[in-house]
Amino acid sequence: MSTKKIEPRWLNPREMKAWRSYIIASRRLLEALDADLEGHDLSMSDYEVLAQLSDAPGRKMRMSELAEIAMISKSRLSHRMKVMEEAGWVKREECLEDKRGYFAVMTDRGWKAIVKAAPEHVASVRHRFVDHLTSKDQEDLAKIFDRVQGQLRDQFLTEVKPASKVAKKN
Repeated sequence: MSTKKIEPRWLNPREMKAWRSYIIASRRLLEALDADLEGHDLSMSDYEVLAQLSDAPGRKMRMSELAEIAMISKSRLSHRMKVMEEAGWVKREECLEDKRGYFAVMTDRGWKAIVKAAPEHVASVRHRFVDHLTSKDQEDLAKIFDRVQGQLRDQFLTEVKPASKVAKKN
């Protein structure tokens, strides 16, 4: 049996600069956007959940679908839902079709919260991000990150599905 160690493909200076610039900027951007929502008693996670629900038919979505779209783990979404239910922004409804799942449903109070926060949030996104990009930059970033997120989603789904099948058998 071979125990040959595989050498990592280290990042060259150009790759390292791109990576570090992305990581630092994305973290600072999310931190700033989160801070900008504090006046509305919303976190970015709360805002994303409410935004997804506001776009869904009937302002209602299966919890598992919402977790995937909002990029929140199911356990984290469950925790956020408890907080958001206490605030009166959402409620859970049992899924009558399969009795296993739940729907997240935006309440009128949740709708009012996102309608109130949205103008400031969009202004913040524009000021902190969009206004620093040309139209070409925006198109390029959309292409780049669609490709990256598609690959990650595909990788995540192939890594998660086998494990979930094993769990169902036990």
